[in-house]
Amino acid sequence: MAHIIVVGNEKGGAGKSTVSMHVATALARMGHKIATLDLDLRQKTLGRYVDNRRRYLAKEGVELPSPDYIDLPEIDKAQLQPGENPYDHRLSAAVSQLEAEADFILIDCPGSHTRLSQVAHSLADTLITPLNDSFIDFDLLAHIDNDGERILGPSVYSEMVWNARQLRAQAGLKPIDWVVLRNRLGAQQMVNKAKMEKAIEKLSKRIGFRVAPGFNERVIFRELFPRGLTLLDLKDIGVQQLNISNVAARQELRDLIKALDLPGVSVRF
Repeated sequence: MAHIIVVGNEKGGAGKSTVSMHVATALARMGHKIATLDLDLRQKTLGRYVDNRRRYLAKEGVELPSPDYIDLPEIDKAQLQPGENPYDHRLSAAVSQLEAEADFILIDCPGSHTRLSQVAHSLADTLITPLNDSFIDFDLLAHIDNDGERILGPSVYSEMVWNARQLRAQAGLKPIDWVVLRNRLGAQQMVNKAKMEKAIEKLSKRIGFRVAPGFNERVIFRELFPRGLTLLDLKDIGVQQLNISNVAARQELRDLIKALDLPGVSVRF
């Protein structure tokens, strides 16, 4: 049975697809069979990332470990029972197709609340939520007072995760391991950054998630997208000397994979 990793956050721009591609590629490079799904049916950033990788490697004649990717299959609506949602069946069919062969299935969710995203969260063995280091993004998890000190209560996304946890409990499935990444961090130590750290740590104990390190804000991630590459691929395509920023980013990825503590995964890069 494949371990399902869901990368979710209902706000765009948090780096979900960058995290998805790097986690998926890291697992593939460590010898794991990994399949991916992109639930943003309009933009399909992860799907385009994987396709860019396939075309670039074919053009350069290079073979590199890569995640598999499929689109959600279409469903004959005539076969649905009254009240059944076709998106539920499309996601279920895709997971059923992949889970027999894959060690991990990684599902990248859109930056908005959709039925597909809601169902995907209930399937998650591990839920990764990248979060920009900003109280604007923090508001997705919880409401906070004007001073940024006191948590007033959970917000919409936390409530959705709570509902997903309830559904899993009712089905007798193991609890979701929810990991929040402080992502796209700035280099400077600022008062806001310290407040964010304190607020996230406090909230983690209140609603039950682990905090893990994400990526600092780096230009390299945007530059890699057109070729579908990740930080782990640079030496394989002829980059002999990584700059300090690239080395630091590789270490951030290593720290992230270790922090996820996925079953059967030993970090080897």
